[in-house]
Formats: sequence, structure tokens, C-alpha cells
Amino acid sequence: MKILYAVQGTGNGHLSRAMDIVPLLREMGEVDVLVSGIQGDLELAFPVRYKLKGMSFIFGKAGGVNLWKTIVKADLRALRSAIRSLPVHEYDLIINDFEPVSAWACYFQNKPCIGLSHQAAVIAPNAPKASHADPTGRLILNNYAPASVHYGFHFERYNKNVFTPVIRQAVRDKELKDMGYYTVYLPAYDDERLIKQLTACKNVQWEVFSKHNKKSRVVKNVSIQPVNSEKFTASMAMSTGVLCGAGFETPAEALFMKKKLLVIPMKGQYEQHLNAAALMEMGVPVMKSLKSKHSDVLSAWLESNDRITVDYPDETRNILETIVARHG
Repeated sequence: MKILYAVQGTGNGHLSRAMDIVPLLREMGEVDVLVSGIQGDLELAFPVRYKLKGMSFIFGKAGGVNLWKTIVKADLRALRSAIRSLPVHEYDLIINDFEPVSAWACYFQNKPCIGLSHQAAVIAPNAPKASHADPTGRLILNNYAPASVHYGFHFERYNKNVFTPVIRQAVRDKELKDMGYYTVYLPAYDDERLIKQLTACKNVQWEVFSKHNKKSRVVKNVSIQPVNSEKFTASMAMSTGVLCGAGFETPAEALFMKKKLLVIPMKGQYEQHLNAAALMEMGVPVMKSLKSKHSDVLSAWLESNDRITVDYPDETRNILETIVARHG
């Protein structure tokens, strides 16, 4: 069986999930990997046959997506050409993790596309809803990467086709300790904003992983270093808690590690506000932004020792075997 596994390369969550999924898929057939997007920081440990620019959302520096840069960097002519030329007809099975080129290529060539993503779960009818309506955000979630059938991952199982998160083996095998510091990953904020707010918590040590800095530095009680997957995982494993965006993989891994968790949803990212709603239902505190007027939420979280208990079994192989059996 010839399988195309297509993964979104904006951010690191999709890529980290691919690290566990692709080796398992290779046991079930001949696998080609497609990655589109320009915002990922992870190096994959297997060959990528198709590496495309795709359509990426560009992170800003003030807590949200930079829509202007997103539009400027979008090469719609190249995107259309990639969609037209991708040979999806050569594959017996296309599995898509919110990746637009292969999804639209399948759509126009009348080829089944199996969606296997977190996004498929957040739009499920029973999944928690954000407190505000965002018609544009919902339109993007529903149409960015169309699929014939949807399987999803979420913080909890909301229906029979929604599964608990894929926790990387590197995370499952990690020794866990509490060394008294906090790990931070907020890629939509620049270093100066982070330093301003975090140094105000004078008796707290912070380890910040930054998308905006290529060199390590220390400012008072804040250590800043470039994003590195292995170092970030090691930092989380030894931390007291994790302060991060309301994405999916990082909060899921922090919960799995039994760490204190505080999330800040990215402005203009409807998916993150849906994630924040789900996490809030579970008891995870949510901070609206990193502005000083919300510092009471940060202070309360630092003083609390509350941790959320989750059960995230390793069922990735069973999920993939089910999809291959049903659709291969």
C-alpha cells in the first residue's frame, strides 16, 4: 500500500506528532511525507519527499498572528501550482494533518482524503466552544484543509472519532522532577514583552524558549534561549509548571507530565480560543493576554499548586491500524 502522510508545518505541534506517526505508518505500507509551511522549528528524523511553502500563518510579536506578513508571504500562484501538480492519484491512502496542498489536490482530483488532526476535533459538535463567535476563524477551520472523513485528537474524547493526544515517546520516557523553575513558550510574543512581564515576578525563575532570538541570554530571573525541541522537552520535564500558548501539543504534554499549566490563547487564532475553552472546562487557568492588567491570574497560578490529572494512553498504533483498515 502506498501512503501519503501530509502534515502542516506551521508551528511545531503537527511536526512533533508526525515523529511518532510516520514510523508506525511505515510498518503498514510505503510512506511518502509531505510538509508545507515555514514556521516550524523541528528537524524530522525521516525523509520528506515533498517540502512545500504551502500557506502559513506568521506569528507576530504582540500576542497574535501577523496578518500582514501572512498575506505578504503567501504566494497564491505557487500554492495553486502545487495543488494542481501534486500526484495524489499515485497513492492508495492520503492521511492529512491539517495540510492544505494535499487536501485541495484531493478535492479537485476527487480523491478521498482522511483528516487526522487536532483541528478535526475542535470543530466536532460536542467539543467545547469559545466564549465569542468568530465566523472567519470557523470558516478557516472548516475549509483550510478539507477532508472526506475526519478523525481528531483533543484533550478529552468528545465522540467516537476523537482520541486523546498523541504523546511522543520521547515525552513518555522522560524522567520527571520539580527543580523549581517555570518553562515558557509563547512564540507570539517578542522577548522584550516577555522580559517585562516575567521579571516583575521577582522570586520566580523562568526558562523561556524564543522564536525571536538565535542566541541565549539571561536578564535578571529570566533565561532566554532559542527554540530547541530536545532542550524544551527536558526543561518541561524538570519544571514546576509550564506557561504557554493555548495550542494543543505543548499543553497536552505538560498535562501528561503532571505539571502546573497556564495558557494564553493567541489573538486571532480561533482554534486556540477553542482549546482554551476545553482546558478551562478541565480546570486549567487561562490568561487573556500577557498585559499587566491580567497579572492577577499569573500571580494566582504561581501561588497555587493545582495540577490536572489526565489519562492519555498510548493508542497511536491502534488509531492508525483502524484508519488503514477502513480506508486503505
